[in-house]
Amino acid sequence: MNKLEYKGYFGTIEFSLEDNCFFGKVIGMPHNHIGYEGNTAEELYQDFKDGIDSYLDYCHREGIKPRKSYNGMLNIRIPAKLHGTMAVYAETHGTSINAVIREKLEREFA
Repeated sequence: MNKLEYKGYFGTIEFSLEDNCFFGKVIGMPHNHIGYEGNTAEELYQDFKDGIDSYLDYCHREGIKPRKSYNGMLNIRIPAKLHGTMAVYAETHGTSINAVIREKLEREFA
């Protein structure tokens, strides 16, 4: 998937045949929707950056902590048996559960 990136925020790239333009939204910010559009890739990227800058300026003026698309923390719920299996694996391999999960995810998605 193609994506835009600016100041730690990520955005989608889509195309509307009906409107003959590119558009997208910032990923991972459901309550703070930031959309953008453009007739060219350059216009799309500029509108994306302008949207991020506008959001950050607003947060600064209002004293609000800006929300990041992703902060690197992920809480998941897994079955207790799997949790135990992972703990034993991590312990016997001299590492942590977090490191085991990170390694597996990086292998799959990096």
